[in-house]
Amino acid sequence: MSNTPIITPDYKENIDSYRQLIDSTGEDLNRPGLLDTPARAAKAFSYLTQGYHQSLEEVVNDAVFPSTNRELVLVQNIEFYSLCEHHMLPFHGVAHIGYLPNGHVLGLSKFARIVDMFARRLQIQENLSEQVAQTIMDVTGCRGVAVVMDASHMCMMMRGVNKQQSTTRSTAMLGEYLHDNQARNEFLDAVPKRRPAF
Repeated sequence: MSNTPIITPDYKENIDSYRQLIDSTGEDLNRPGLLDTPARAAKAFSYLTQGYHQSLEEVVNDAVFPSTNRELVLVQNIEFYSLCEHHMLPFHGVAHIGYLPNGHVLGLSKFARIVDMFARRLQIQENLSEQVAQTIMDVTGCRGVAVVMDASHMCMMMRGVNKQQSTTRSTAMLGEYLHDNQARNEFLDAVPKRRPAF
């Protein structure tokens, strides 16, 4: 299983960066409410980007099991939180993952862990959907994977166009889902309808 190299965060450098960022607003870094903010922000940012510090082997932890089932397995409404790589503002939503086993199945909790590993990086939703799909294909050797993600993006809601009800749906289809319309429609019919922005 290939994966992005693990990066160890430099907390001191991150704290200094947040201190400079806050100072650039004209704020007083010595006022009581801000004294520990650079350290807290650095710790929060490390958590929000912890996907860079994880390996796929660690996340999957050998939880691939033999199975004779060849029908659709659907894991839905997996909550995720990520940071937009363009503005470093949050986007969040749910992922729905379906796959067609081919002799092996993946432990159910691992779908959520794989989503989190890639979501906890600087991302765009379109790439996130593809990364999750390709990883599940690689890990399980399944016949096909389909991923649908619905998300609300703060870069559209807090700034710019300020569209509070906007949501984005992205899809990624691999294997049999690329050419088998019946399998594709079965998955899409089973996936919950788009949810409102929140």
